[in-house]
Amino acid sequence: MSTPPPDGNGTLYAELLEVALDAARGAGALLRDGRPADLGVAATKSSPIDVVTEMDIAAEKLIADRIARSRPDDGILGEEGASSPGSSGVRWIVDPLDGTVNYLYGLPSWSVSIAAEKDGEVVVGVVEAPLRAETYQAVLGGGAFVNGVRARCRPAPEMAQALVATGFGYLTERRAAQAAVARELIPQVRDIRRAGSAAIDLADLGCGRLDAYYERGLNPWDLAAGDLFAREAGALTGGRPGERPSGELTVAAPAGLFEPLQRLLDDLGAWHD
Repeated sequence: MSTPPPDGNGTLYAELLEVALDAARGAGALLRDGRPADLGVAATKSSPIDVVTEMDIAAEKLIADRIARSRPDDGILGEEGASSPGSSGVRWIVDPLDGTVNYLYGLPSWSVSIAAEKDGEVVVGVVEAPLRAETYQAVLGGGAFVNGVRARCRPAPEMAQALVATGFGYLTERRAAQAAVARELIPQVRDIRRAGSAAIDLADLGCGRLDAYYERGLNPWDLAAGDLFAREAGALTGGRPGERPSGELTVAAPAGLFEPLQRLLDDLGAWHD
């Protein structure tokens, strides 16, 4: 289904992919089937609207347990607090529920995002979207696939014809700055979409359902798996010009659209509040 990576790490990558798929599907089933009718907010993080539910915590525990059972020497970085340095050179980057507010409200755009990095480079990514019945997976150098079918991003349109996805942060000042950027951007593109899950946005870009994506304020667990998927599907990703995607700014689009969009977002100040 995927081509072996060129550096001889095929066996390791295949093992990591199997672990990621098992953990993501298990957590996705738990979240889909175990959602309480009276689901409520368990805590808030950066602001009162940045919520965590009891299901985020349960899903992260399931993922961490499955990873530890299969690969006990690996490290882990989880959004809800799972953290271990490990000793193998492999670290898992886990968002047990990307799109928590969507999940809380009963909207379908939420996902489980799991990535594995080897010596600091992401080599495997899985995004599981249970209510879409879709699994997005990518291996470094091995391509991107959705439900076993190779995924490819769309050819770059002119900027004026680009459908661009974005997201907004939870802090009031940041949201105001992001709204100002969007106000300047929207007359220059076809339209803007805001789905509420960075991992799904990046997966949709890789599947050809969007032309571009950008956002400020992402954490490693928000973008690690989706970024690899988008790149393996043919997109370029970055931050400010010459920089990698980061919490400052993440931009993703096919070549030909990526460069002018990145420059425009930089000029508009999308990288700061």
